[in-house]
Amino acid sequence: MTNPPARRPTPAEVRREQKRQNKQAAAARRAAARRRRQWRIAGLSALAVAVVLGGAVWLFTGTRSHNPTASASTSAAPSASGACPSSAAAPANTAAFPGVPAGEDRALQKKPDVKAGTGDLTALKVTTLVEGKGPATKACQSLVVNYVGVNYKTGAEFDSSWKNSQTFPVTIGAGQVIKGWDQGLVGVKVGSRVQLDIPSDLAYGDGSGPTNGPLRFVVDVLSAS
Repeated sequence: MTNPPARRPTPAEVRREQKRQNKQAAAARRAAARRRRQWRIAGLSALAVAVVLGGAVWLFTGTRSHNPTASASTSAAPSASGACPSSAAAPANTAAFPGVPAGEDRALQKKPDVKAGTGDLTALKVTTLVEGKGPATKACQSLVVNYVGVNYKTGAEFDSSWKNSQTFPVTIGAGQVIKGWDQGLVGVKVGSRVQLDIPSDLAYGDGSGPTNGPLRFVVDVLSAS
């Protein structure tokens, strides 16, 4: 027995099949186009991330010498090598922040409001705002301090130990900080709050950055050893 001849599709069926195939092809093209767009977007996103990370690395490495955080805390870039023994190390302050010694002025419990200076600043000026009751500091002593640093001309704050609620340990005269600190904090009584008006040559030098030019610091000396 022979098989009956295969039925030929009608013209309508042919048209429907062609439409179906055309739809499938169009859908495939759209899917491919979406994938290409996604890859382009992903590539652009990766490029943007690389640019941002590169900029962040440049910002960190390019401005580190001007960052008041010279090492692990926030103070100043190293000055010329100090004359202190290499073993000199600043102690950590274990007292609760702000670490004000018992019996000292309660004004030290509050962050000072530091304003811009006036006129030209050509020499280091140390002003005692609160006089402490402790002994005077000496070169090569290890201090624990709180501080606020602003641009002398604009009053814009660029750093502060108060922002992280963490005191700053430093050995003065050891070249750990700018010369304005190494010179200006010697002879200050423990428990004092002093204002250091520092010309650019004793700070970070001249320039257009927030830490360039003359600076003003208000420093609370909490301990010395």
